[in-house]
Amino acid sequence: MDRKPRPLPQPAVRRAAWPVGLLVALCFTTLPLFLALSPGRPTLLDLWQQIGIRVAVHYDDEPKPSSEPSDSPLESRDILLGGLLSLDVSESTCLSRYLSLLYRKASPHSPSPYLVSRLRKYEALHRRCGPGTPLYDKSVRQLASAHNSMGLAECSYLVWTPGNHLGDRMVSMASAFLYALLTRRVFLVDMAKDMAGLFCEPFPGASWELPPGFPVHNLTQLRRGSEHSYGSLLGAKKISNDDPVGVRSESLPSYAYLHLAHDYQLPDQRFFCDDDQTVLGKVNWLLLRSDLYFAPGLFLVPQFEDELRWMFPATDTVFHHIGRYLFHPSNKVWKMIQGYYTSYMAKFDEKIGLQITTLARNPVSTEVYFNQIAACSSQEKILPEVDPKVASSEHEAAATSSKAVLVISAQPEYAERLKSMYYEQATVTGEHVSVLQPPGAGNQPQNHKVLVEMFLQSYCDVSVVSGWSTVGYVGHGLAGLSPWLLLPPRNQTVAHPPCVRAMSMEPCFHAPPSYDCRAKTNGDLGAVLRYLKRCEDVDDGLKLFDLF
Repeated sequence: MDRKPRPLPQPAVRRAAWPVGLLVALCFTTLPLFLALSPGRPTLLDLWQQIGIRVAVHYDDEPKPSSEPSDSPLESRDILLGGLLSLDVSESTCLSRYLSLLYRKASPHSPSPYLVSRLRKYEALHRRCGPGTPLYDKSVRQLASAHNSMGLAECSYLVWTPGNHLGDRMVSMASAFLYALLTRRVFLVDMAKDMAGLFCEPFPGASWELPPGFPVHNLTQLRRGSEHSYGSLLGAKKISNDDPVGVRSESLPSYAYLHLAHDYQLPDQRFFCDDDQTVLGKVNWLLLRSDLYFAPGLFLVPQFEDELRWMFPATDTVFHHIGRYLFHPSNKVWKMIQGYYTSYMAKFDEKIGLQITTLARNPVSTEVYFNQIAACSSQEKILPEVDPKVASSEHEAAATSSKAVLVISAQPEYAERLKSMYYEQATVTGEHVSVLQPPGAGNQPQNHKVLVEMFLQSYCDVSVVSGWSTVGYVGHGLAGLSPWLLLPPRNQTVAHPPCVRAMSMEPCFHAPPSYDCRAKTNGDLGAVLRYLKRCEDVDDGLKLFDLF
């Protein structure tokens, strides 16, 4: 049974507080003059940011989009997302970092002060230990040795390696970064060629990309059963978890590979056990490969539980906050996102995102799945019904409001069917409905197209996504919306019900471990913690949701 998290440690109350108050008053009255007369000194804004005062910033000369995408101008928006982002990244190097919020409604989910504090501390760690620093060079030399002959190093690292498609990669990257936050590791990304030029650097003054010349070669070839996988190291007795506290770092290999992909098994699944995390904490370099959103599994580790609850008092906001912190499209990709939105989406009163994915292991005809989408829309009143007796042209001029349906699918038939339906027939509500579909990749890399689609979906007011789709998870997670989930069809027939409202905006952990570390046996991990339940779209999956 889960327990209440320990309260955050509070500073001790000291006597004779009036001298401190006097000093603070003097600082705030004299510091602005001092700063104004001191060229090259940090500004008052910089100082406020460092001591935790929340600041919303705007620039008078900042260009505005041609079509204002939100109810509030930039001047009234919190471009730092409640402190989630640091102001230490130049806007010109990453336009999306500060402008993307204009295309979404303001999020009602504020990051906790503890999460904000941990992110600032992490950024300082990354600048101190990241690529190009003496500490990084020292750690790489240590990695090249056979064992941790120098013991536990001053800096430890987590290297993420890519697998599967972009949606899987982004949810696993968010999970891996959260793990790095919890374990005070520097997070590095082995950037695949098909991800080049996709994202801005998220950390101020430092790179998250793994530099060339890394001593461990062929990272993308690491698989279940690889010699340095944690499961293999346990099986070969090169690592022991019998006495996790007593294990000396000098006795451990220089690195361990964490295989957290969909095909992992015991003992790799022991990654989510408390004793094993104690052992892994003494390995300087961890290499991780995953295609899963495994963040919910981190809540199963007792030594992480309190800090996770401090970071995320609302437990269904993990991806929403981590994703908005970590993922910022590059200027090249942002130009495509901004261009499409302002040209096609901005003018509509309501925007509905429809993300459609069919699974190869569960094939279904376009006709059957379209019928399920239509049934979902009708049942939940997502789209207005049409009147087959009235042509759309008869009511177009008198439309009371306008809706856009953004259809994201590799199969254009779904958008064409919807276009035909709303082009030929009027809606019974008098609303005007337009069906939009972003263009194909053309000469652009495929992952650029997918990222554009995910961000456009995140700018919609309503989200309808296919079950199992990590691309859909990213879109509605960034938006902070609980979506309507299209349940997977069974045996070429429409699912009943056709869709359900998700209990939270969190992605589903598709393949959680079957082993319950606390009970030391296989069990139902959906019953271990009150805020972890089975997913609506994946029978065996786990999902975080908020208790309140």
